[in-house]
Amino acid sequence: MPGLVYTFVARGTTVLAEYAAISGNFKTVGIECLQNAQMQEDKFVVTADQYAFNYLVQQGYTYLVVADEAYGRQIPFAFLERAADAFTEKFGEKGRTAAEGSLNASFSPVLQRQLTYCMEHPEEISKMASVQRKVDEVKGIMLQNVEQVLVRGERLDVLVDRTDDLRDQAHRFQKQGTQLRKRMWWQNFRMKLIVIGVVVLLVVVIFLLACFTNGRNCLKTGAHSSGSPNAAAPPAVPGLNGADLPSTPSAVVPGIPNLAPAVPAGSG
Repeated sequence: MPGLVYTFVARGTTVLAEYAAISGNFKTVGIECLQNAQMQEDKFVVTADQYAFNYLVQQGYTYLVVADEAYGRQIPFAFLERAADAFTEKFGEKGRTAAEGSLNASFSPVLQRQLTYCMEHPEEISKMASVQRKVDEVKGIMLQNVEQVLVRGERLDVLVDRTDDLRDQAHRFQKQGTQLRKRMWWQNFRMKLIVIGVVVLLVVVIFLLACFTNGRNCLKTGAHSSGSPNAAAPPAVPGLNGADLPSTPSAVVPGIPNLAPAVPAGSG
């Protein structure tokens, strides 16, 4: 059954602790591959005799797990991450001066438990490894962005100044937007006033054309018709008309007061 078959923790080429699920010369081959490998990355794989030698270099220690070549990469490296965390938690800086094989008694059982757990829970390990891979990708992108910023020589105070500039630009843009809305409202309002004025002017022109064309004058017609055309003239009172009045002093009519003014004597 393919799986994880051997693991060790080394400082350089000094193996501090190891565990073997099956017998073989995995330790010797692992040291030779480590010596010949160009460790430019913290994770690398060397294939030999249908086995994959998976290495993790972290904080000056090298962690190895040998797996069947068909077992893939995800679970072996997930095991190496767990083994590295357990070693750092248990020993810390003590491993810097430990002799070869001196930590085998205390840490070999830990390696065995971790190896067995990873082989018995592949789905859980795969999910955890997938999450860890995404975290590493995000971390790598962030580090790359920081490096690009440093390459361009941009300092934090420059970034702060740029942030302030962006905030000022946003404020100016908002202010200009408010002014533009007000200007558009006034233009709308003026346009409505112009339209109303044109309509009123057209009404006045139509009225004037209707009133003063063809010799008509509706204003005068209105003035003449403002009196009472149907009102009858007051009837003439007999005896009050100047033509009917005698040139001599008016006679007194019994029962009617004398309305004619007295004529002074000698005026005729």
